[in-house]
Amino acid sequence: MAAVATLPVTVAAQINAEQVLAIGRNVLSMDDYMLSIQYFNQAIKAKPYLADPYFFRAIAKLSLDDYAGAEEDCTLALERNRFKSEAYKVRGFARQSMGLDSLAIDDYNRGLEHNPYDKYFLFYKAVAQTESERWAGADSTFSVLLRQYPGFEEGYAARGRFNVLRGDTVAAMSDLDRAISIDPALVNAYLMRADINASRRQWQEAMGDMDQAVKLRPQESNLYVNRAFVRYNADDFFGAMSDYNYALQLNPNNAAALFNRALLRYEVKDLERSASDLTSVLALDPSNFHALYNRGLVYLDLQRPKEAAADFAAISKRYPRFYPAYYALAEAYRDMGDMRTAMQYARRGDQLVEGYITDPTHNRLDRPTIARAEANTKGMRPGQDGESEEEVMSRFNQLVTVSEANETPLSYNEKIKGRVQDRDVQVEPEPMYTLSFLMPPTTLRSISNYFRELDELNAARYIRQQMYLNAGAASVGESEVAGRMFDMVGEYDGIINSGSGRPVDYLARGVLYSMLKNYEAALADLDKAISLNPQFTVAYMARAYTRYVHGASVLAAAAAGDSDDTEASRRLAQMAAQRGVADALADYDVALQQDPRLIFAWFNKGNIYYALGDFTSAIQSFSEALRIDPDFGQAYFNRGISYLRMGNKAQAFTDLSKAGELGVLPSYNLLKRMK
Repeated sequence: MAAVATLPVTVAAQINAEQVLAIGRNVLSMDDYMLSIQYFNQAIKAKPYLADPYFFRAIAKLSLDDYAGAEEDCTLALERNRFKSEAYKVRGFARQSMGLDSLAIDDYNRGLEHNPYDKYFLFYKAVAQTESERWAGADSTFSVLLRQYPGFEEGYAARGRFNVLRGDTVAAMSDLDRAISIDPALVNAYLMRADINASRRQWQEAMGDMDQAVKLRPQESNLYVNRAFVRYNADDFFGAMSDYNYALQLNPNNAAALFNRALLRYEVKDLERSASDLTSVLALDPSNFHALYNRGLVYLDLQRPKEAAADFAAISKRYPRFYPAYYALAEAYRDMGDMRTAMQYARRGDQLVEGYITDPTHNRLDRPTIARAEANTKGMRPGQDGESEEEVMSRFNQLVTVSEANETPLSYNEKIKGRVQDRDVQVEPEPMYTLSFLMPPTTLRSISNYFRELDELNAARYIRQQMYLNAGAASVGESEVAGRMFDMVGEYDGIINSGSGRPVDYLARGVLYSMLKNYEAALADLDKAISLNPQFTVAYMARAYTRYVHGASVLAAAAAGDSDDTEASRRLAQMAAQRGVADALADYDVALQQDPRLIFAWFNKGNIYYALGDFTSAIQSFSEALRIDPDFGQAYFNRGISYLRMGNKAQAFTDLSKAGELGVLPSYNLLKRMK
């Protein structure tokens, strides 16, 4: 990872490491990992002997899947403070994510020396022991974990997977039932239970679990692929085809959905489209011999023997003892009128079968399965251990499912399930508008982001850099961008500290601080800009947004905190957030008094009301914006989802359709789901 622009020694010495660390932790709590790393880098430069900057940088790197970097930072933190037990947990998790389960277990054991009953040390250790097949140790660790935390649903789900892997599906079902009874939104438990029911050929029970998984994660195309497999085996051909079609709407490159849909189309003799699907699979993965073999069969039925022969020849080259390929080649050459070559291939197939019957131990036929790493697919496994060679061969043209049901999801946080909002179908509104020094991206949308007062400020060249109005906060986490922002702050520090600071200079530095998520410093500058010029509309817009997101950040930091006085901290944070909302609305009102046609102030007010659940006020604000500019697509979208929240589907459809027409692309996906 590239380092942020190097600060001069004199500047680094002046950095308040504790303050920078606090800002970094706040930014980390808002999931802006790249930017938080920049703050931790500064704290490390100022005070390299502190353990905390390394530790929190490790968490940020972990969240970015930089496991090696996280491991290294935790080691550096522990070198500075060997009693920081949480660093063992993070390092263990990083090692576990890299497949270094033995080292991870060592770290978890070190942490358990400090706290023998820490929930997550026990949980991660049990999972690592499962992965390394230390069955007795995993069983013991799960027993301690669930005895201490009998309501820990993820613990039961993980032990369910442990029991599946060691072949005890009865115990696994008991654990999975318990996990779901505690948390009915635990998707992975439904997936594992569906897999067990499918292995028992209890298709209706498996379908019920897959239905629940799809309801909880309706945007995951692989879940539709797996449910289609269950529906097909339950003789629901139409339902299976519908699931494959929808999976491909969500992800047109889902190879498993394409392959399976091709087989279903072949089954009903929709041959041309079956061949097309298989060709698409091979375009995604030319080494998918399952698809190649089945396309050859389709070509035979389409009376295209030359193309069929080419596919079967490639199969026989890869699997020289796969006798069905030789019989298929014989049929292809017979259809081309070359009976001599056809007889040769048929004889080769007969020889393979006869040789296997004579001595199956020393002349085993190839099992033409494709490794999971090659295609990330697997067949469901009913009775696999007892399958005959013919049954194994027959699976060469059977449906596949996506291999995810038996994986235990881990995430480093104190709520293993992940974000609460992921449990339900959530529709995110189009984001608020904010001032920025980064140019907005080009989009299909008709709105121009024209803000008269800002345009006048830029035209007057009061500041050297161009300022923009962006939909949503631009990411400045990349090292180069963050470095440039910090350098610009330094430039305005020089101007303001010299005593010649103007309102626009305070505005510029305040916007920069807001982009860097140092909200307290941003608000101090914006307050100063407005005190120097009470008619400064642009500054009111900047301060309103900063007040709102500052309150939200305080709330997020309190929710992620590890203080013993958590409840008191959360109450204070809630009050700060409420104050931020009220102050932000007041600033937008002042901006609208100064410029009643400022549609972005109306739009942002609507978003605040939407977040508060006051959908009536949100609709009124979005309607005011649309009264001024009837082509404001984002306002149609946000008003549409506000109507949807109130149960007014007819008006929601109208607004979302108009929003899609104006370039707000998520509208079409939402309309499709609503229908």
